[in-house]
Amino acid sequence: MIVPMRHMTLLCVAAERETTLERLRELGAVHLELGDATDSDACRDARDQLATARRAQQILKDALAGKPVIPTLSGPHRAYNRDEGPTDPLTVPLPKITGDAGERIAAICQLDELRQELANEAEWIKREIARVTPFGDFDITLPARLVARGVPVRLFKAPTSVALTPGEGAMIQTLSANTRTVWGVMIGPGALPAGCIPEALPESSLSVLHEQHKTAHARIRQITARLRRTARRRADDMQAEVDRLSEESLFATAAAAMQADGAVVWITGWLPADQEDELRGAARENAWGLLIRDPQEDEAPPTLLRPPRLFRPVLALFKGLDISPAYTEADVSVPFFCFFAIFFAMLVGDGGYGALLLAATFYVRRKLPKAPRAPFILMTCFSIGTIIWGTLSNTWFGTHPGFADNTASRWLNHPEDGINNMMLLCFTLGLTHLSIARLWNFVVLFPDTKALAELGWVGVLAFMYCMSCGIVGIFAVPTFIYPVFAVSLVLIFLFTLKRNELKTNGIELGMLPLNIVSALGDIISYVRLFAVGLASVKVAENFNSMAINMGLPLWAKIPPLILILLLGHGLNLAMAGLSILVHAVRLNTLEFSNHKGITWSGYAFKPFRRNPNVQ
Repeated sequence: MIVPMRHMTLLCVAAERETTLERLRELGAVHLELGDATDSDACRDARDQLATARRAQQILKDALAGKPVIPTLSGPHRAYNRDEGPTDPLTVPLPKITGDAGERIAAICQLDELRQELANEAEWIKREIARVTPFGDFDITLPARLVARGVPVRLFKAPTSVALTPGEGAMIQTLSANTRTVWGVMIGPGALPAGCIPEALPESSLSVLHEQHKTAHARIRQITARLRRTARRRADDMQAEVDRLSEESLFATAAAAMQADGAVVWITGWLPADQEDELRGAARENAWGLLIRDPQEDEAPPTLLRPPRLFRPVLALFKGLDISPAYTEADVSVPFFCFFAIFFAMLVGDGGYGALLLAATFYVRRKLPKAPRAPFILMTCFSIGTIIWGTLSNTWFGTHPGFADNTASRWLNHPEDGINNMMLLCFTLGLTHLSIARLWNFVVLFPDTKALAELGWVGVLAFMYCMSCGIVGIFAVPTFIYPVFAVSLVLIFLFTLKRNELKTNGIELGMLPLNIVSALGDIISYVRLFAVGLASVKVAENFNSMAINMGLPLWAKIPPLILILLLGHGLNLAMAGLSILVHAVRLNTLEFSNHKGITWSGYAFKPFRRNPNVQ
């Protein structure tokens, strides 16, 4: 259910602002209205510290994962502002990651910035080496000495078709050439021959550039190794510091959100109705002023979902998708969980993949025993559902072993009617899913006459179901469905709106023909479960065939066979995950939600509470 909310206004003396917030945080029952408090200086400072800590944490994670440093060609680093750089990244001492948490975070960020500068420097040196190499390795002080004696020295490159004829008193020496370009040097006065492109003299010799390039990469490796050691030793400490700064940032925001009038300050928020007595008791103990009232029509309270305990893990899915029904809508956690599990299983479509997902879930849970339980419970349910579907369809890593055949698999994989049977199953799932939404509306609205319109929609869905099956040739459209459809249309047009609503909401009647036609598309859209699941199975079968049918001796076939199977099935499983995010989510949040009237326009209830991980 969606927990009823109460609006709260809490008043205290200004001198006890922080004490009051501390007590509210310990209570952990109030969702504060923070407004524009994030624009205050205190909030910005706290937020900046938190952002820096999170950046340092991400730096350590990237280093541990071996993420490469990408040169930033337009970055403000020394390599691309060589005349302005105050330090040389090739020689500056590396900061040590020591001291308190703040000093360690600063050192990590400095090392990352230095590593970025080194990557930019290495890229600049690499380009300089490519430019200078055709001119060869020479003493770079020699051109300066000649210029000091009045003898100009200029490097150039030119197309091979250019006539390299120097002016009087000058000489040209070709240093290298290929079929298209000549590189050379002109010593002496006068202009370069027409067609020659001047090149700047190098800052360092070619041998020095190569040495600098090696040094830059060596220091990058040294910094990365230091960051990796810190990531292994200090991961928990870094997370604790991020949690602490996150809590401080929220506290600073709450303090800035308190409004003042003389010696009195106050703050507003929302709390669950069943915790009202607890807040009133705290107000009496702390001498707070407290005003609690019901939400007004123009207010949008946060949404606190409290589904049955068995289905509560679905809240982790809502959090991951960042969706929440509006406060005035319904809690669809139970059907969302049940049908998402079915869609998950059908889209993955393979019991072997389900077994792998289940094993991976248990393995990760063992490695992360302190992590929240809900995501692992979800994945366990979804994996078991996939194994059950794989058993029913007799599909295991793209194979269909004869010994595992069963009545369901023979029906689903029937050589002549298998495709029609699968589409019939998908259409039936669609009719069931959407009819649940409409019947739910009927129960909520009854005995209001608008409930009859919802029954009409059930009839329309049944008619569209029969039409969908008739279109693809599953069965002939039964004659009795036509009068059912006619009666359903009458119910919808007569009872969707009351007479006093026609002026303000009459546009809904104008949209009804389009909505009725779109119901056909809603039913047909469930065929994606069959199409995507079948594609996954066929991809697995093709990779199996590719691996097994290689024309190689057995001893030479095994290594590529293993590689093809690992890559092929790994890619197929990854694509199945993507299809779940697209299709399983869509069928719940769009098709079902449109018929139920869920807009997902709400925001989740987030109480102001202490982080249990912060000591």
